[in-house]
Amino acid sequence: MPPPRCPRRWLAAFFSYETPKSVVVKSWVVGAVNRGVQLLILAYFIGWVFLHEKAYQVRDSVIESSVVTKVKGIGRYGGRVLDTADYVTPPQGTSVFVVVTKQILTENQAQGVCPESDTQFRCAADGDCRGRTPTTGSGVLTGRCVPFNRTLRTCEIRGWCPPEVDTVDVPVMLEAENFTLLIKNSIRFPLFGFEKANLPPPGSGGALGRCRFHPQRQPLCPILRLGDVARLAGQDFPALAATGGVLGIKIGWVCDLDRSWERCLPRYSFTRLDARPPAPAPGYNFRHARYYRWHDGTERRTLTKAFGIRFDILVYGNAGKFGIVPTLINTVAAFTSIGVVSCGRSQPLCGSTSRGDLWRGHSEDPRQPSSVGGCGVSGGCPVVRGPPPPQRCHPQGTVLCDIILLNFLTGAEHYKARKFEEVPEASMPAPSASPTACPPGALGGCGRDKQSTDSGTCSLGL
Repeated sequence: MPPPRCPRRWLAAFFSYETPKSVVVKSWVVGAVNRGVQLLILAYFIGWVFLHEKAYQVRDSVIESSVVTKVKGIGRYGGRVLDTADYVTPPQGTSVFVVVTKQILTENQAQGVCPESDTQFRCAADGDCRGRTPTTGSGVLTGRCVPFNRTLRTCEIRGWCPPEVDTVDVPVMLEAENFTLLIKNSIRFPLFGFEKANLPPPGSGGALGRCRFHPQRQPLCPILRLGDVARLAGQDFPALAATGGVLGIKIGWVCDLDRSWERCLPRYSFTRLDARPPAPAPGYNFRHARYYRWHDGTERRTLTKAFGIRFDILVYGNAGKFGIVPTLINTVAAFTSIGVVSCGRSQPLCGSTSRGDLWRGHSEDPRQPSSVGGCGVSGGCPVVRGPPPPQRCHPQGTVLCDIILLNFLTGAEHYKARKFEEVPEASMPAPSASPTACPPGALGGCGRDKQSTDSGTCSLGL
């Protein structure tokens, strides 16, 4: 007889159904591995997911923040006494500001022509100043070579004269190390309508003006010494003041709103944000000018190249509060992972189809075992008429346990024969009326294993 055609086999394979079957394996090794894996999964969910990550909470990571800063201190520089208005820019007290620690001044600049101060524009004749880039750092080349001093000639430029010379050595205002910075930070978590500030509430009795931030002794004081900020960021303040740099002051608000309002507290941390030496172009500097009218009516200016420390106040955070939805989702995920919710998968097939008793004979144990203990995936079992036994939940075997059973334990082939089974509809036998005899068309002989009275399970005595 010719074999069936491929389309027919594909069609039969397409209209097939797989139903899971529980097999109880009485083995100390596999049982210990199974329970150990379940305990590890349970410990992970309880310790990490619920206690550490607080997965039972609804979290709001959108933080609305306002920062106001104020620097105080008096310094001396270039024979002058400087206050906050002289060395802090911008003066509005924003979350990003600069404390100027060193200045190079070029005074009384006016529009005109003059020799370029940059040594790369040295020349011996006018031809050396032609064919170059038409602009320099200070102005526009005129094409002429003129004396810069008694020994040096450079190309002439048109622009603000005299040009800046930024290679001179100037002092640093080291008094800035003792300046103080007050940070006023207010935050809000809009999802919960929670608001708080880093300042102590009115009437709390705290001496705000006398406190100074310290990571252990006074971690909540909002007044910081600039030298301490640089030190906590791992920087040397005199070196940083000489070249300039960018320091970040991070304020973290990570709040558990299931606790009291007072326990939502800020945490301060410090870091350097810009590239450190020997990176190219290290440090931080900028230029600004002050314009005025000279007595002859010409416009003049004083150009300042300022070196300083820029402070960036960075606020971040999130808040969490108990929510029933994430609690249920993570609880179900935990129970599913350890196999607690696993019963009832085969119940529709075993109880509602016209051949349910036959399917139940392959997917469940009989209520009364035969004399030889037959059970079966590959061995036929008698089917007991009457209502099915009550469903009970059994932990699902893990992948690790199945790997051990299928490959390493004695009786692995025996387990494979009972775990995997195909039941073609055309060869399904009629149910036997005898509660102890195997049906004539059973798939294999009655097995030699003990029967389990659990619904949907077979017991293999390995």
